[in-house]
Amino acid sequence: MAATDWISGKWARLRGRDRGEPDADADVAGKRKSSWAQRTTAHVAHLQALLNRREEVSDLSTGDQKIAEKIETHLAVARNAAGGWKTPISILTGSRIDRAYSNIHKAEVKLLKLVPEDEGELKWAGTVVLAQARQHLGPNDPRLVALEDRLKNGSQEMVPDLKELAVATLLAAHEAEEAERAQARSFRNILLAAVMATSFVAALFILWNFKGNSVMSTLLCFTPPQGQVCPTGKGGSRVDALLVEGVGAGAAALAGSLAIRKIQGTTTPYSIPAMLVLLRLPVGALSALFGIMLINGRVIPGLSNLDSTSQIAAWAIIFGVAQESLTRMIDAQGNKVLGNVRGPERGIEGGENT
Repeated sequence: MAATDWISGKWARLRGRDRGEPDADADVAGKRKSSWAQRTTAHVAHLQALLNRREEVSDLSTGDQKIAEKIETHLAVARNAAGGWKTPISILTGSRIDRAYSNIHKAEVKLLKLVPEDEGELKWAGTVVLAQARQHLGPNDPRLVALEDRLKNGSQEMVPDLKELAVATLLAAHEAEEAERAQARSFRNILLAAVMATSFVAALFILWNFKGNSVMSTLLCFTPPQGQVCPTGKGGSRVDALLVEGVGAGAAALAGSLAIRKIQGTTTPYSIPAMLVLLRLPVGALSALFGIMLINGRVIPGLSNLDSTSQIAAWAIIFGVAQESLTRMIDAQGNKVLGNVRGPERGIEGGENT
């Protein structure tokens, strides 16, 4: 009976954690969060387990106990940043992501300081630090060079007097990684601001036209010999701008779907590829609208009047697709930024940042 009760209790605890109930360390498994939050909370739980083990098997000095308490603080902050409540500001700026990463990194550095010098765990810690340092530090970084030379001379085994060098190297590697991620976050925020600004401007033209302003009809309608031709028919309409922008955005969406093959995915939580695709829609809408205005203004050589609504729609499609010449350059910059965010999945490339 006792065995049955123990199994039932164990099963209940596992089901509770799968539903998102925290364990004794407030770590959560199976909570309904994003994939980034799932990975981050899992890593925090791993670091918490390492700290718990260190406190159990080692007789920590007063100084080491202070370090262990600070690790607890770092893990608590990272756990809250990854699994806590998201505010609109944190979603837009990505501040909680930076908070989680920076605290995780500092916890990892302090955990390395707690590894006793007489344990076998310290022996291979150097290779772990070296792998991370090569990802994020330049090949001529003096800390990386010194650690490589000492490990090479010691058969890749780290001796106790290398511990502080390893700690300093790991800290520098983490700071370089945070700078890489900050650049990606900044670029994502710039893309988001561009999407919001262009969408707002496109909506203003639609609203302006919908209010019945005759200026929009003057800009979008043509006067061939057979009479006035507008995007929606023979006479001006309140939805002329909506039709032109809709056709342009649709053409941009089609061109964007073809361009996806050249946009690389990312493991970062900043959704830069999605922003690059999303930016095409308002830019395509405005390209179509301004393109029709340029034809109407006889700025484009060889084009003065469009004879039918079909021609207006066709040119809106052409201008909507033409936005690719601009957004493709932004794609190249986005891929470059993503390429600078280095991680274990990219392999060791000599530690040289591109």
